[in-house]
Amino acid sequence: MLDIKAIREDAHAFDAGIARRGLEPMAADLIEIDKRRREAQTTAQELQTRRNELSKIIGQKKSQGEDTDAEMKEVAESKDAQAEAEAAVKKAGDKLDEILSEIPNIPADDVPEGADEDDNLELRKWGELKDLGFDAKEHFDLGEALGQMDFKTAAKMSGARFVVLSGALARMERALSAFMLDLHTNENGYTEVNPPALVRDNALYGTGQLPKFEEDLFKMEEGFYLIPTAEVPLTNIVANEVMDEDYLPRRYTAMTWCFRSEAGSAGKDTRGMIRQHQFTKVEMVAVTKPEDSEEEHEHMTACAEEVLKRLELPYRVVSLCTGDLGFSAHKTYDIEVWLAGQRRYREISSVSNCGDFQARRMKARYRPNEGKGTIHVHTLNGSGLAVGRTLIAIMEDYQQEDGSIIVPEALRPYMSGLEVITAS
Repeated sequence: MLDIKAIREDAHAFDAGIARRGLEPMAADLIEIDKRRREAQTTAQELQTRRNELSKIIGQKKSQGEDTDAEMKEVAESKDAQAEAEAAVKKAGDKLDEILSEIPNIPADDVPEGADEDDNLELRKWGELKDLGFDAKEHFDLGEALGQMDFKTAAKMSGARFVVLSGALARMERALSAFMLDLHTNENGYTEVNPPALVRDNALYGTGQLPKFEEDLFKMEEGFYLIPTAEVPLTNIVANEVMDEDYLPRRYTAMTWCFRSEAGSAGKDTRGMIRQHQFTKVEMVAVTKPEDSEEEHEHMTACAEEVLKRLELPYRVVSLCTGDLGFSAHKTYDIEVWLAGQRRYREISSVSNCGDFQARRMKARYRPNEGKGTIHVHTLNGSGLAVGRTLIAIMEDYQQEDGSIIVPEALRPYMSGLEVITAS
């Protein structure tokens, strides 16, 4: 959520920032609502102060046997007026929060301008696109031929956009998760967490999925939601907390199932594992001081890249343009892995610096070692990596002409030394 105080102090900058998101100016309307809220708040406070004065006057008059009817009448009227003023404060405050909760984060100055993914800015590439020497197949053809990737059985149980993995492919997905977690915890400074996969609406509000994107979520009858990403529970570890400065930075990682309705994705990636309702992902989340978040963003991106380097999978890094930036993100790098079967790069990780946007929604702050008061932390999140898409990349990039799959050397210790996946 954006800071109304900052909007008041520089309305032009706010309107210019949301204009980059394709939104019309709204600073004047927000400032007017906030003005009504603050005026009503001042009125309520003045009435309370006056009633405190009247209480003293009434006490003095009673001790002297004097009449207090006028003061008592004013007290009664003051209570009604204060209740009315407090109701006005709440009404204006609720309206302000409602509008602010649906305004996306302001893009960083160096976020490229653009309408959609076609305008994203490529920053770098890594790895060679090897010539396999034959027509590469896509992962679903490979997996079905191996007898270890079954979409029909999954559809029988759960419908479209699910898969049953078995044998060595199931083991590889497990191996990838362990490999990624070991790398992030042993070398990259992250603490492993096993968080809940069910959260309440306040957690999703804190990270920005609610209220605007409820249609993308799976909601349970009991009021829980299935997490769309471990970003939600990991970031909410610090919700409503006031941390000491020395406690920062905090770095968390988790492997979880993620659940998404894929609303609005009809016709996109209908075959295979690219876009599913349930998938496995290793997530990274960092909580930092404001002055450290840009450096942390680069660190987190490097951590995600290192996974692909160890697996020897070619990739590129792009900076998302204003039109492709996520709701809560201040700046995002996408890492796109090369898929030999599709002959194109596909997203495998989005690494975002959210600034204090989520922290304001979650009321997450820290107490500086010097000075008074508290400061909102900055939060960052990124996939490290999407496990299913990493499996896809290995299948397509390490495939052999006979349909078998070479196991990357980095994964072999996690697969009891298995070097090649062959048909079951």
